[in-house]
Formats: sequence, C-alpha cells, structure tokens
Amino acid sequence: MYPILASGIRLVPVLLKTNCMFIYYHENLKRMLQISDNEEPMIVPGSMSELAFNKYKRWQWWCLVTLSIAFLIVGQSAAVILGRFYYDQGGNSKWMATLVQTAAFPILFIPLFTIPSPPEASTSASPPIKIILLIYFGLGVLIAADNMMYSTGLLYLSASTYSLICASQLAFNAVFSYFINSQKFTALIINSTVVLTLSAALLAVNEDTDEPSGFSKGKYIIGFLCTLGASAVYSLLLSLMQLTFEKVLKKETFSVVLEMQIYTSFVASGASVIGLFASGEWRTLHGEMEGFQKGYVAYVMTLVWTSIAWQVCSVGVVGLIFLVSSLYSNVISTVSLAVTPIAAVIVFHDKMNGVKIISMLLALWGFASYIYQNYLDDSKTRHAQAATKSQNDSSC
Repeated sequence: MYPILASGIRLVPVLLKTNCMFIYYHENLKRMLQISDNEEPMIVPGSMSELAFNKYKRWQWWCLVTLSIAFLIVGQSAAVILGRFYYDQGGNSKWMATLVQTAAFPILFIPLFTIPSPPEASTSASPPIKIILLIYFGLGVLIAADNMMYSTGLLYLSASTYSLICASQLAFNAVFSYFINSQKFTALIINSTVVLTLSAALLAVNEDTDEPSGFSKGKYIIGFLCTLGASAVYSLLLSLMQLTFEKVLKKETFSVVLEMQIYTSFVASGASVIGLFASGEWRTLHGEMEGFQKGYVAYVMTLVWTSIAWQVCSVGVVGLIFLVSSLYSNVISTVSLAVTPIAAVIVFHDKMNGVKIISMLLALWGFASYIYQNYLDDSKTRHAQAATKSQNDSSC
C-alpha cells in the first residue's frame, strides 16, 4: 500500500501535519460563501484550502470535495481488490505487486502542472538540495520496503482480513506521533489504541481463517505479521514526513506535497525494480503471463489498472488536502478501510464470520474514538483563535 494513500492511512494521506479546522477571516468568507454557523467547512488558515475556497463557488467546492472522496475510496478499494485478483489468478511475484503500487507516479505530473498552488507561506531559506535528496531517498526506500510487506500480506491473506488488519495503523500512528511529533495522549487516543489492538489480535487468534487456498496456517501468520508490520512502518513514514515538512521544508503547499509524492515514488519504484531483478523474480514473469487464468491481456491490464488505481487514490488524497485539510483527507482514507472488506465479500465471497464482524466493529469503534479526539482538538484550537481575533478587533 502506497503510504500516502491510506492515512490513517494516516497518503498520504497522511503526509502532512494535522491542521486546525478554522476559517480565516471568518465573517468575510462566510458572507461570501453564504454558509451558516452550523455548516462551516473545514478550512486551514493561510493554506491552499483557503485559496480553493476563494476560487470556487460553494456548489463547485462541494462537487470537487465529493469527487476527491470518490477518487480516494474507489481508488484504494479497487487497488486492494485488483491486487488480490492478481494473486488469485496465478500471479505470484511479490516484487511486481510492490512495483505497481508506485510505478504510475508520472500521472501526478498532470495535477502538478495544471492546478495552481498558493504563494508559499514560509519565508525561510530553502534547505540544501543534498539534504532534500537524502530525505527523499531515505523515505523512498522505506516506502518500497513497506509496500513489499503489504504485498506479502495480501498474498497470504484474504482482502477482507488484510483491510481489517490495516486499521491498526491508527494505533501505531498515535504512538509514533507521541514520540516523534509530540502529540499528547488522551483518554480517547488510548481507547482507540487499545481497541484497534484488540481488533487485530482477534484476527490473529481466529481459528476459522479464510486464507487463500494453497497456503497453510503458517503462511497466514506470516501474512498477518507482514501486514501488521507494514501498518507500523506506514505510520512511522507519516510521522517522518510530517517532521520533514515542519523541520526541513518548512512549507506546506500543493506543489510541495505532490513533489514529495513524486520523488519518493520514483525512488520506491527504482528500489522495487532492483528487488525484482536481484530476487530473480523477473525470470518468472513470462511464465506468469502465460499461466494467468484469465489470459495474457488480463494479466497486463490487471497490473496496469492496479497501478492506476493507487494513483487515483493518491489524487483523491491530495485533492482533499488542497480543498479541505490533511486531517480530513486522513479521515476519509481510514473510512475507506471499511469499504474494502464489504467489496471483498461481494467480489471474492470472503467469509464474514463472527470473529471478523466483531473485529470490524471494534475497528470502527477505535476509528471513531480517534477521529472524535481530533475533532475536539480542532474545535478547541478554532475557539481559541476566534477569541484571539475578537480581542484583536476590539483593540483596534
């Protein structure tokens, strides 16, 4: 799973520091957009989302937000389903499954060159190019390793089980954010962490597993551990990216976000190609094509559309960051995790036994606790800024 996409999964999501939901110049914007007090959209002051608000009419803004949400949810769900389809029909190359998660990154040049970015808020000097390249290289290699673990997990697990385990990334995110980004633990965050841990533990001890045919219980455990480890590395990536924006780049614009995605994906794709040849899996690709149950054309199209689906998801993540906030983008990324198990039941007829249903409910509970805490934090910050603005106006 490409880390920018799943935010919770914090893509890309996911890639940026959590911003407060507050409308800058509140009365002027509200008068312009004719939005009532209980319908305030989430706008980040002085950011790209404020530019989007000023540029579009209210109905246009909501249409773009809806379209971005659809891109994110459909893209991520389709990518996971197609990845599972690749394995079910005879595909067996984990490195190829890893490569397709980032290989279509050139698609991101389209929004990079066509969508305007607001002026950079930061006036500090740009960091040395060597530092930036070193950071992009390190993050790209880590992304490739993370995608490899996700590919291994999806090989040995059903799509529904895989998606439910991925929900644990919110719990990992809370831990890494505490140590790396100085995020405070609260009762709701602790509750979310514990509940999501229990949700993953239920799947680990579930005896009535529905691992793909041909794999033993030992392979199921390997898949479980790889997916859990990938979720942890994914959360670490998000915290490191947030730290990069805060301490190194010191700016957060639409173009900067896309550039990080493009360059880290380029490195990750290169590392995946090296892994593909170093492991010798490239020699088996021709046999895979010929042995693919749906045929050669279906094999190629499965890989192509899987790669495109990940980038569609990526565009949805960046679109929500641009139009609303990184927090909202991460929220929708995590919501999409609940869609994939349902789609897997419909497409692959995955079993939804009692343990998996309870695990899903626990995951939704943990997700709701985490998001509610973010909502409380943002509301507190918004009210504090409103009070400060009111004092400034009265002093004038």
